Amino acid sequence: MTRLALLVALWSRFKNEARMVWGMLRDPGAPTVAKVIAIVALLYIISPVDLVSDAIPVLGWIDDGLVLTGLLWLAYRFLPAELYEALRRRAGIHNDNVIEGEAERVA
Repeated sequence: MTRLALLVALWSRFKNEARMVWGMLRDPGAPTVAKVIAIVALLYIISPVDLVSDAIPVLGWIDDGLVLTGLLWLAYRFLPAELYEALRRRAGIHNDNVIEGEAERVA
């Protein structure tokens, strides 16, 4: 996979996840704990306080990505299975785009 193709795939994944989080935050059926975790994840990204400073090239960004990924994974785990699937469909995330860890969640 070329670097450009990788960047396009990552950007597409980012947009889909952003749509899914936005849908979760707006859905009245989503548990409050899932919404709070998603908000904490977003606040961590924009916060100047990090585990690894963003002034350190690459490592600071990797830190943000890992924390964001972990917190969103946790937020998704609190969603009822039906709501999780509905949000995935609305966000345009299809089962052929599932990563290994999410495959168990769907089953």
